[in-house]
Amino acid sequence: MEGILLPYQNRWNQDRTPVKFMEKSRRIGISYADACESAILAGTEGRSGTNTFYISYNKEMTETFIADVGAWAKRLNAAASEVEEVLLEDEKDILAFRVRFATGNHVTALSSKPKNLRSKQGRIVIDEAAFCEDLGELLKAAIALTMWGGQVEVISTHNGEDNEFNEYVQDIRAGKKPYSLHRVTLDDALAEGLYRRICAVRGLRWSLEAERKWRTDLIEFYGFGSEEELFCIPSRGSGIFIARALIEGCMNEDIPVLRWACKPEFAELPEPVRYLAAEIWCEENIRPHLEAMPQDHPSFLGEDFGRSGDLTVMVPLQEQPGLKYQAPFVLELRNVPFRQQEQVLFYICDRLPRFSGAALDARGNGQYLAEVAMQRYGSWKAQQVMLSETWYREQMPRYKAAFEDRSILLPKDADILDDHRAIRMERGVAKVPEGYRGKGRDGGQRHGDSAIAGALAWFSTKTDGGPVEYESVGTRRVGEHRGAY
Repeated sequence: MEGILLPYQNRWNQDRTPVKFMEKSRRIGISYADACESAILAGTEGRSGTNTFYISYNKEMTETFIADVGAWAKRLNAAASEVEEVLLEDEKDILAFRVRFATGNHVTALSSKPKNLRSKQGRIVIDEAAFCEDLGELLKAAIALTMWGGQVEVISTHNGEDNEFNEYVQDIRAGKKPYSLHRVTLDDALAEGLYRRICAVRGLRWSLEAERKWRTDLIEFYGFGSEEELFCIPSRGSGIFIARALIEGCMNEDIPVLRWACKPEFAELPEPVRYLAAEIWCEENIRPHLEAMPQDHPSFLGEDFGRSGDLTVMVPLQEQPGLKYQAPFVLELRNVPFRQQEQVLFYICDRLPRFSGAALDARGNGQYLAEVAMQRYGSWKAQQVMLSETWYREQMPRYKAAFEDRSILLPKDADILDDHRAIRMERGVAKVPEGYRGKGRDGGQRHGDSAIAGALAWFSTKTDGGPVEYESVGTRRVGEHRGAY
């Protein structure tokens, strides 16, 4: 359907994954595109053709969908009946809307009751799933159809962070559900021609100015709900991302936290003096823990950068049996000069057993440390990560899953616990809020630093190296780093 449907509509229809999810903006034509695919498949002869059962939470949506199927059938010259109201043969109390095709296949629109799917075969389309009652039971019944080659499609705008639909979306991102996930915001749809298509259908003249005004008017129409309705950002729930019990369940009091803090005047000392001081500190404090690590298991590292305000935190992780990962220690550096941070990072990475990868915070002044690590170890091993909203959206659910599965083990430390509890849901994304500032047990400032380093370490264990293509959000905490050089 190239040229008839927009690119994001075609991508959705062409995805043959047994179970696929779509989180979307309102009124961008996903259901309309799905009606087209339903008509094509119902109108196809033989084993390639199939029935479609469409489910939504209200009668108006089911009527609209089935009418769209009928319209597509005529447009595609597929022999089909007019829309008819029927009582399902096996459930006499269930009213449905149906279009029958000459192939013997049909498209039927039902109400959102799990029992409606009993004994059915074919495609299942669940529309505005976040508003359907008992989505879990509905999906349980629907997914059973995939055993015989069926497909389940779940489409919805968001309806709050705590909604079952959003929980499924987060589980997919975390890799806990083997389903495909599509995401189309209003801006995504506009970039791929939505307003141009609206103008063509309505006989309007397209211009960039008109498109911008249409977008602005739409946002104003939805008001406070525009982020959820148009930009796939579920409304705020309780906010806490990882429960305290989950974090504490993945902590071990035998794992140490190594802390080195420098006085301001340390940076003014000659380089040989600073180098020697750092070397002695590493030999006395870090080497014993590196030497105690098993030498035959791969090791990884995540690093969150700070200089004069926030901490630099390094979290090594070593693979254990059963694909679990344990930190031999966590290192915190406070007010340590750039060159000595580089020295300490190299000291650790050079000695980690089977060092297999690192992910380093490349925002702002952290770009220096990430770059020299890349130069020393290669881009395939030392990844420079520009932490952005996209990165947090995709990677934080996976980090949370590590705690849920007890696949990660960190030091049992109050500051590290507080850092992880500082991760909050903001605009549908789990991250440490920019304005958050905590105080460590040493009296120094913290910004969830060990949680970010831990998430980067976990990310490094699951990637194969190479460029990390996440758009930069700019320099982090600019004000705190002014004058750092």
